[in-house]
Amino acid sequence: MEKWIDLRSDTVTQPTQEMREAMYRAQVGDDVYGDDPTMNELERKAAEMLGKEAALFMASGTMGNAVAVMSHIQRGNEVILSDTAHIVAHEVGGAAVLSQAFIRTLHFKDGLFDAEQIRAAIRDRSNIHYPYTGLICVEEPLATGKVVPLERLQKVYQMAKEENIPVHMDGARIFNAATALGVDVKEIAACTDSVMFCLSKGLCAPVGSMLVGSKEYIERARRNRKMLGGGMRQCGFLAAAGLIALEVMTKRLQEDHDNAKYMAQRLQKMPGVTLDMNSVEINMVFFKLDAPKEVIDSLPEKMLEAGVKINGIEDGEFRFVTTHDTSREDIDRALDAFEKIIKA
Repeated sequence: MEKWIDLRSDTVTQPTQEMREAMYRAQVGDDVYGDDPTMNELERKAAEMLGKEAALFMASGTMGNAVAVMSHIQRGNEVILSDTAHIVAHEVGGAAVLSQAFIRTLHFKDGLFDAEQIRAAIRDRSNIHYPYTGLICVEEPLATGKVVPLERLQKVYQMAKEENIPVHMDGARIFNAATALGVDVKEIAACTDSVMFCLSKGLCAPVGSMLVGSKEYIERARRNRKMLGGGMRQCGFLAAAGLIALEVMTKRLQEDHDNAKYMAQRLQKMPGVTLDMNSVEINMVFFKLDAPKEVIDSLPEKMLEAGVKINGIEDGEFRFVTTHDTSREDIDRALDAFEKIIKA
């Protein structure tokens, strides 16, 4: 196969040539001792871009969220999240295992956070029968690809401040959200006490995520990261790619969003495909396919034979994702194959 077209996720992007060259040239030290200059610069840059005091490199988004929760709460505290939160659905129960947190999920209409609904779920601190509500977690954008309006996040944060409860944001694709909203990423981060965001989702870095917050908070996080085995040594090689992810790749995400809309428009015209164009706000297209079960189950294998990698159906929907590595020509080739298969 001359070139695979990969629509599974924006985690599959290859490092750019600029990243590869930067990694080769990177000056490194021992980050556990704090003397890796490239990592120090990445952490400084990440904190500056999100308007926070400090930042810490993480091996992954899952590690970032795990350390974030550990660094906010005491064991036995309750954490309030959406019932669709990545922390709940896709992080191996880490909040329960590592932080010994009591997880309380709320269902929000259209997935959009409601400040007063969250306020109503906060425990009565005077009642010794209840766990102490120690943290509120939000996401931006949502795992569904929807972007939460800024005013929603602002209201949640204002309410949390009134209740003296910190807010952590799983902002894995926060730069996609900022692009879709047309705002500086700092405006989103200002609605939180801490943010985790990924360098390897859509930004093409090979490894890594960042956790940002106050200096005091990040010092606690650094200790917890070490406990989990995340104290890396000459990791400036990874930081070099991360710097280009921040300085270069964050500025081109609109192209991925435009390609996702183009893909959705083509899919919408195909027989049996149902999707909501209004939900295509970033680089992800979710859709349902009315077809026999054997057709749906065989799609990943048949698409692979056509040179296209896709995930199977999940919760009744398919998800196609556009990236830096996905051109309009690639999208047309992939969708031509898809349409041929579902019509057969």
